[in-house]
Amino acid sequence: MIEDHDHKSRQSESSTKYVKNSLTLVSAIAMGTGVMIGAGIFALTGQIAELAGPIFPLSFVVGAVVTAFSAYSYIKMSNAFPSAGGIAMILKKAYGPTTVAAGAALLMAMSMVISESLVARTFGTYTLRAFGGDPDSVLVPVLGVGLIVFAYLMNVSGNRSVGLFSIVMAVLKVGGIALFGAAGLWASGISFEAAGGDMGVGGFVASVALSILAFKGFTTITNSGGEITDPHRNVGRAIVSSIAICVVVYLLVAFAVGSSLPLDRIVAAKDYALAEAAQPALGQTGFYLTVALALVATASGLIASVFAVTRMLAMLTDMRMIPHSHFGMPGAIKDHTLVYTVVIAGFLTVFFDLSRIASLGAFFYLVMDIIIHLGVFRHLRQEISARGWVLLTAIVLDAVVLAAFTAMKWRSDPLIVVIGIVGMALVFMFVRVFLARNPVRESNHDHHKK
Repeated sequence: MIEDHDHKSRQSESSTKYVKNSLTLVSAIAMGTGVMIGAGIFALTGQIAELAGPIFPLSFVVGAVVTAFSAYSYIKMSNAFPSAGGIAMILKKAYGPTTVAAGAALLMAMSMVISESLVARTFGTYTLRAFGGDPDSVLVPVLGVGLIVFAYLMNVSGNRSVGLFSIVMAVLKVGGIALFGAAGLWASGISFEAAGGDMGVGGFVASVALSILAFKGFTTITNSGGEITDPHRNVGRAIVSSIAICVVVYLLVAFAVGSSLPLDRIVAAKDYALAEAAQPALGQTGFYLTVALALVATASGLIASVFAVTRMLAMLTDMRMIPHSHFGMPGAIKDHTLVYTVVIAGFLTVFFDLSRIASLGAFFYLVMDIIIHLGVFRHLRQEISARGWVLLTAIVLDAVVLAAFTAMKWRSDPLIVVIGIVGMALVFMFVRVFLARNPVRESNHDHHKK
């Protein structure tokens, strides 16, 4: 719990740790693409193909369209109110310091931590593939936790280290993955092998939930808004640029994978589909280069994601919307939330497989996204000059995709649906009890004017 007598000093201490103008536009784009490509391509391509069937590349296109509508709310809000707390700021301005705002913000934070464990396990899987190891080996979570520890050390080193590392890694992996896609298409004679499988409309729509998850890394930029140079202009630019880059990369790689492997082999190797596709198309050298790209992409993506979720949790703590305990640790609140983030991500990496991690992340993110758009539509659209029809379209698209994905998972893995529902209920119950015992005074928040 936050103690009243030292909250102000902690708040001041944590606030001084946010360095304005410490992230350039290029750094912000690199962070956004870093998070997206780290999870989107290497962890999700095979799972999307399993749901969407032979036209799985189209799922990325539809996912990009849904994401474009979703990004509208974040861009308009970030341009008007750039903040190091990003999504937490949006929710608080829309709903005030309420259970809805705090619960939805925690759902977003949890979806980001879930994505970190997804990326960490992907790192472990691809590392073992390089040495011919079993992708189901206990070494997968061990290697994943090792990457999480590395991400912690990088974030401890400061913003500029994270920004520079993100730029270098983004250039390497975007360029390398694009070359993989082009080389794979050329080697296969641009003949699409992933054909002939069954594809239902429900399965395709459900696959879009994972495609959206592959793009949601743009929220990393929103959560770092207060530290980006000229944030009123550059936050929106960085979001649009990172989504556009990832659309091109995703499509190129999806077609390359589909040109190299039949659908059944893509599904069988869904946790390491790119490495599997590289070998027949590019030979053993191509296989090892692809594994190297996977390691670079997952490492940089995890570092950027930890950077963003740490700041979001610190902002919620500063807003007094979630409890906080330093457990005897020195430093500012942001330093403590960094530790909490990597510990939870490590736990999920050890105890959940890739498919269930991805499903849980999709549930949490889509519910949070709907709450964001609804709050902006009801309370803030006039203040930020947002178009109501765009916000409503984003809500409808999210709801349709969420319903289809839930129905599909209920048939194939009902336990993860139950875990998702119970998890969300516990989050909202937790913050409701905390806020009831620790009400935030009106002077302490920026709730919308009714």
